Amino acid sequence: MSQSAFRKDLPPDHRSGYVALIGKPNVGKSTLMNALVGQKLSIVTKKPQTTRQRVLGIHSGEDHQAIFLDTPGIIDPRYALQQSMMKSVSSAVSEADLLLFLADATRGDPDEMSLRHVPEDKSALLVLTKMDRLPQEQALPLVDEYLGLRAFAEIIPTSGLKGTGVDALLEQITQHLPEGPPFYPKDQVSEHPERFFAAEIVREKVFQQFREEIPYSVQVNVTAFERRESRKTLIDAEIVVNKSTQKGILIGAGGRAVKEVGAAAREDIERLLDGEDVYLQLHVKVREDWRETPAALRSYGYRA
Repeated sequence: MSQSAFRKDLPPDHRSGYVALIGKPNVGKSTLMNALVGQKLSIVTKKPQTTRQRVLGIHSGEDHQAIFLDTPGIIDPRYALQQSMMKSVSSAVSEADLLLFLADATRGDPDEMSLRHVPEDKSALLVLTKMDRLPQEQALPLVDEYLGLRAFAEIIPTSGLKGTGVDALLEQITQHLPEGPPFYPKDQVSEHPERFFAAEIVREKVFQQFREEIPYSVQVNVTAFERRESRKTLIDAEIVVNKSTQKGILIGAGGRAVKEVGAAAREDIERLLDGEDVYLQLHVKVREDWRETPAALRSYGYRA
């Protein structure tokens, strides 16, 4: 749908644009984006590198629309999947009208590696995260170090977990967006289909229930999403692992482990679908070294 379809009754100074969240793994990008949008779109775990592809979330007000791009944490990639993740970061940065550079306030040193991905010609806000863990004055030396490396339009202390500073950040974001009509209907919160979020929820539960390499070796694909009259919504999903030895671990004795993943995922998917009853079927498959295979990555929707 064209932008002109949304021009009716807009204030003359309406602002809209794309806002990319940039930073290292576990800095709090997904938690903050969920807080900005007002609902859970990006999956959140305590493990780093949970986000693999950019996730789009939309916040709309009467006079603005901010389209947020949650990106993978910036790393030095070691294999093809991680290289694809970094391409996703670069793409989001190039498309964004405004960058939010997230810095963990509890760290003593600036994240210079991630800062190299923030072009000087892009407007950027310095967003201090995890500010619920320390007094604001303790973060001042870190702010000074960042300002010595790059100019930022504003500095905003936040806690995505507590919601602290989110309203102030939204106000600053709105002021720094270009004037223009919305890109999406005002009641829309994402452009991703429901099956995308269903797959992400299953992957989140794998991250939460397994340790070490298993979560990073898993790809989840929803192969069927069928609403059936007078019956539960059917969702079929395959959990692809990188090596044959991982399949048994993920399934568990008597299928117990994968059943736990399915039960936890089904509850969240039903909340996502506003209380619809869901019949979720999970199948574990092996695709050897899919993380290193460009054809496999492309088939799963990654940039290869």
